[in-house]
Amino acid sequence: MIKASHEQQLAVRLEDGEELISLLLALGIDSGIILNGVGMLRELELGYWNGKSYDIKRIDEPVELLSLQGNFARKGEECVLHCHSTVAKQSGVTLGGHVIRAIVNNTAEIFIHKLSGIALRRKMERTGLAGLYPQKS
Repeated sequence: MIKASHEQQLAVRLEDGEELISLLLALGIDSGIILNGVGMLRELELGYWNGKSYDIKRIDEPVELLSLQGNFARKGEECVLHCHSTVAKQSGVTLGGHVIRAIVNNTAEIFIHKLSGIALRRKMERTGLAGLYPQKS
């Protein structure tokens, strides 16, 4: 991982073979927003919430990462990342959903804004999802 930060802004470049979600969580951001992400991924698992659990679609071949957005929040003592992406196969077919897991293929360039004065918290809800509860910090 290559990174640079200034005040609340963070630019991150992940390299080939690195695991996307675990490395983003390793940044230790309690409250933040993924503004943008581009690059390539492989061994991607996209989730679709069916109302009870995630239906997972696995895409093993490399795909272009067209967009990545999401947020970092706290759920109790744990830092959680909720992110979605849109990707394109070589044929141009696009797919999207909740990113469960992904390996960087070549590179991924991600831009993050760390929140100041706002705390993002997640709490389990009866839907089975951890709902977002923003609050002034």
